[in-house]
Amino acid sequence: MNTYRAVFKCSAGCPGEHSIWQPIYHCPRCGDLLQVEHDLDRLGDRSAAAWMRLFEDRYKRTTWPYGSGVWGKKEWVCPELRDEHVVSMDEGGTNLFWAERYGGQLGLDDLWVKMCGNSHTGSFKDLGMTVLVSVVRQMMADGAGIRAVACASTGDTSASLAAYAAAAGIPAIVILPRGLVTSAQLVQPLANGARVLALDTDFDGCMAIVQRLVEEEGVYLANSMNSLRIEGQKTLAFEIVQQFDWDVPDVIIIPGGNLGNVSALGAGFDMLLALGLVTKRPRIVVAQAAAANPLYRAFQNDWRFEPMTAEPTIASAIRIGNPVSIRKAIRTLQKYDGLVEQATEEELTDAAARADLTGLFNCPHTGVAFAALEKLVARGDIKASDRVIVISTANGLKFTEFKVDYHARDAASGGRRFANIPVELPNDYDQVRRALDQLAPADHWAVRR
Repeated sequence: MNTYRAVFKCSAGCPGEHSIWQPIYHCPRCGDLLQVEHDLDRLGDRSAAAWMRLFEDRYKRTTWPYGSGVWGKKEWVCPELRDEHVVSMDEGGTNLFWAERYGGQLGLDDLWVKMCGNSHTGSFKDLGMTVLVSVVRQMMADGAGIRAVACASTGDTSASLAAYAAAAGIPAIVILPRGLVTSAQLVQPLANGARVLALDTDFDGCMAIVQRLVEEEGVYLANSMNSLRIEGQKTLAFEIVQQFDWDVPDVIIIPGGNLGNVSALGAGFDMLLALGLVTKRPRIVVAQAAAANPLYRAFQNDWRFEPMTAEPTIASAIRIGNPVSIRKAIRTLQKYDGLVEQATEEELTDAAARADLTGLFNCPHTGVAFAALEKLVARGDIKASDRVIVISTANGLKFTEFKVDYHARDAASGGRRFANIPVELPNDYDQVRRALDQLAPADHWAVRR
């Protein structure tokens, strides 16, 4: 019989515990966010080697629900969830792309990109949403009075919530800042039947409305201040080390907006360390857009945080000036020798395009991470010998306008270093041949022959 259990506890350390099977998001004593804590003593009854064998045996197999990258670690995520209530779309298990050419350009031999956007709804948000919606499904089956699930979103959270709620048959409401998400991001929750409300405000304004709905209208919160989301997202740490045969990388760079992903990454490595599967910590680097950089400002000011009004940025999903997980993120970075770097609009777009030229197809948020990477390498904060992982949080196909704008006809005159402008020619073989010669000179081809 399964005797593993998990509970909510205050992330700031207040005494007491709370059931994860009730709608609670903040510590009743201090108001800080909660976090899920597991019975590590009970989990420690199984050796590290035995856990590794179990996780390897389950990884990407077809036995329900353990083939999922999240639910293959079910005992470490939500052990009391009954299998019949798991809502899974085979999330996780995304590839690690060896960025050999891009890394070579930067002087790095061991650069990898964790392609979290290669997921059901095209972003890493699926890792957390499978846990949250599964828990809500069991709560409703057990008689909880939940009218709907709701989130504020800059795009990816809404897509993930809508898909998982649709699969579970649970009503979903998503609240978006009007005009600040891409067409691809907007159409996803619409297609999955969510009630989409586009408000004349920014993300922080949408979040305020959602919090009132949660407090007053019997709606269950699906944003990352709900620590159940973090439980799924922390499996990113498990998966990275598993894919490297349980070896820990030196540096992990992750784009940061609302910052739940930062604390999730730390929580995952904390658990791996506590249960003996790894013996060291990576350095965690958070990359922010310069237009929405409250964590970067706090880092520069001895971790003293002040909310800001986020300015427009092409990295729309991280355009957040008052992140709800700021305190948890700062605690994580302090523990993980953390750094925070920022990227201007020009830097992030050029970095994304430069990496694209080596076979990737990056979202703008991954461009922020790549721009931070380039700065850290240039400064010497990342060494040539380091194994570096960049977390790509979303699929570039959700941001085709970003790509089109960068490579538009007037891009070359606009200072875009890596713009690739289409060449229009008449139906003339000689002109086509000359275009080929410019791309791959004939004398080089003749030598190789």
